[in-house]
Amino acid sequence: MLVAVDPFGTPEGHLPEGAGRLRLRPRNLAGKGHPNLYLAIVALTMFVLPLGSMAAEHSLRPDASLIWLAGKWFVFWGVGVRLALAGARQVLQPAFTAREIFHMESSDALPLVRELGVANLATGIVGLSSLLAPSFVLPVAISAGIFYGVAGARHAAERGRSRNETIAMASDLFIFAVLAAFVGASVLNLR
Repeated sequence: MLVAVDPFGTPEGHLPEGAGRLRLRPRNLAGKGHPNLYLAIVALTMFVLPLGSMAAEHSLRPDASLIWLAGKWFVFWGVGVRLALAGARQVLQPAFTAREIFHMESSDALPLVRELGVANLATGIVGLSSLLAPSFVLPVAISAGIFYGVAGARHAAERGRSRNETIAMASDLFIFAVLAAFVGASVLNLR
């Protein structure tokens, strides 16, 4: 999305008379101007799309195990799509994660956030690949389950969490529970 701004970032329509020419620059849709976009992305990738995909596939294949469908679609959406998106953002815009999730203002943390982004992107790509290689579902569920469980516990231990950190905590703990249930059922051959 492009918005018109002056050189100081003032939105179009709020410029003083005779302020000069406007230039166009991309606007960050997930930044402070759109606080609900992060929530929407998390809700879609962690709840709505996995459950919708499960329901759609189950309606086409009623004999398919609901446990298998949960693993398949939560790995694809909750791990693949979510971590690929998060990883790409952390690589390209590490300041958002440093500031909004880790409460770090210094640029010293940016290389570490970029490395986390590469790890998230790599895990996300394997999660996305699980649709083409179903044998990836269980290993991705194990590794991502550990990641989400530890991340959720870390967020839970934080005092004075931001809104985004609270969203991350709740979604991390939810997906951890889903993935742990899938892994447990798979190991016990309950699917």
